[in-house]
Amino acid sequence: MFIPTISDMFEAHQRIEPHIHRTPVLTSAYINSLVGAQLYFKCENFQKAGAFKARGASNAVFGLSDEQARKGVATHSSGNHGTCLSYAAGRRGIPCTVVMPRTAPQAKKDAVRGYGGTVVECEPSTTSREAVFAEVVAQSGAEFVHPYNDARVIAGQATCSRELLEQVDDLDAIIAPIGGGGMVSGTCLTVSNLAPRVKVYAAEPEQADDAYRSLKAGHIIADDAPDTVADGLKVPLKDLTWHFVKSNVADILTASEVEIVDAMKLIWKRMKIVMEPSSAVPLATILKNRDLFAGQRIGVVITGGNVDLDKLPWQ
Repeated sequence: MFIPTISDMFEAHQRIEPHIHRTPVLTSAYINSLVGAQLYFKCENFQKAGAFKARGASNAVFGLSDEQARKGVATHSSGNHGTCLSYAAGRRGIPCTVVMPRTAPQAKKDAVRGYGGTVVECEPSTTSREAVFAEVVAQSGAEFVHPYNDARVIAGQATCSRELLEQVDDLDAIIAPIGGGGMVSGTCLTVSNLAPRVKVYAAEPEQADDAYRSLKAGHIIADDAPDTVADGLKVPLKDLTWHFVKSNVADILTASEVEIVDAMKLIWKRMKIVMEPSSAVPLATILKNRDLFAGQRIGVVITGGNVDLDKLPWQ
């Protein structure tokens, strides 16, 4: 298992800079008053391809040798990683194949195809996803870029918190959603090296709380097919992301489906930000744990904005 270092993060940032946005940090006085803390929202919903995963995908794609790149790249993804890998592959001019659950939002399937990627559908379970993907790679010989359990991807995701630390002084904590743990691992990598005083929290749906249970148990617990409105957070931890989670995460906080949707609506209404349900989980957990964060300066990662506007969760 190759564990990325802080040097890998700095190299990744230099490599991907021409291909990503330095996303803004926004605030809301109203939401601050609700939670009794100062929240700084790192808006990766404004990132290239609409999600933070453009960082890790771009680092993986542009780090390939010409010989590796010739056969293209492939991955399995519920949406955002596949979209972002298609984006990065398109920038480099190489093919990209994405195995996606048939139940993934149509908007995310359309986005993959829009960036030139090929979608291969599977059943909505980790078992089916990995089996179908194995067939794709066997046929194409494409370079596998895992959505999160990949040192290149984690080093790319780590650039997000580097920017946040540069944009906001004296943070007490950073909180991000957790599914497979790529963003949280990248955050741990950066924060543990550049700002070790800052705590890292992860936020997870109650109905897909395998990371929460893993942290409590001290070993990975993987659910095969959890059901939650936060469709980007259904995948389990793997060995590389588990390394960072068990070593550096202060706690994993959970929120109910209703709490997630309410937080999503609150940000849409008050901040006029289009975000997907997965991105609302951190705010949902902050609202639920006001005492934990009271009086603090908290960085909140809004991970993506690729939501199906015809199927909003409150409609």
